[in-house]
Amino acid sequence: MLAQTARKTVNFLHSYSSTSTKLTCCKLLHATPSQSSKETDKSTDLVVREDYDFGATVLKLNNPSKRNALSSAMLTRLGDSLVQAYKTPETKAIILKAEGKVFSAGHDLRELTHDRGTDLHREIFEKCSELMKLVQDLPVPVIAQVNGLATAAGCQLVASCDIAVASETSRFATPGVHVGLFCSTPAVAVGRCIPRKVAMEMLFTGEPISAQEALLYGLISRVTPEDKLEATTLSIAQKICSKSKPVISLGKAAFNEQMKLDRDAAYCLTTNTMVENTALVDCQEGIAAFVEKRTPKWTNQYNQVADNSKK
Repeated sequence: MLAQTARKTVNFLHSYSSTSTKLTCCKLLHATPSQSSKETDKSTDLVVREDYDFGATVLKLNNPSKRNALSSAMLTRLGDSLVQAYKTPETKAIILKAEGKVFSAGHDLRELTHDRGTDLHREIFEKCSELMKLVQDLPVPVIAQVNGLATAAGCQLVASCDIAVASETSRFATPGVHVGLFCSTPAVAVGRCIPRKVAMEMLFTGEPISAQEALLYGLISRVTPEDKLEATTLSIAQKICSKSKPVISLGKAAFNEQMKLDRDAAYCLTTNTMVENTALVDCQEGIAAFVEKRTPKWTNQYNQVADNSKK
């Protein structure tokens, strides 16, 4: 069952990549094993990519003068960058961060004026929703590294990530009501992360919550001092990347799928998942390594052990 889910996800990614608008590809930065520090792209691309030799890919929103707004162009570029990162065999985790003191202020309101027309408005909101679903459907974990303000669709992006780490001074809000545009689509992701009444207060008042409040409510997973934010996020990513890629992928897909089900159906699904998981070569390698008291050598391939019981 999960194998079918994985195939559907891959097909979706290929479809997304082929139908999204093609802009200039962001520069790929590949850290070599001998490099202890990351390389940095000095271009003015909307999304800057950094690759670490342990398997993490960092995508940085790079439009601080516009508060890293999720404009139509930014949505397209970020979606393409996520797909490109996933298609890199070495990538086992993706980190989303931003240049400047605003993670993202959400939609570019200049694209939502009446003269732009309803068709464009619908295209932007649909593109944004597809991006948020893409973050959750990607077979690798996506980690938000937040330093500053995340509002509206920017807050939605944080809520859509699998893990979110924020600096102590970060704040989160769904302030659409201030300009007469209720944050209905951000409410989908935010409302699935935090208690209903907390979400409703954020949505109705537009007032921000602190990083500590966001941690308490479940919007983010960790708060850290600003000077330790990057190191903390990379440490989490490195721990994930030390594990088997197909095992993590199966686990993410199963977790998200079972959350949609009632208890009994969830146990049925995850029981089948555990069976499929044990059939993976990497699972049997991990079990053997545990028994033999050694470090496992992952293949990071979706290969299954031959089923001798059917011979």
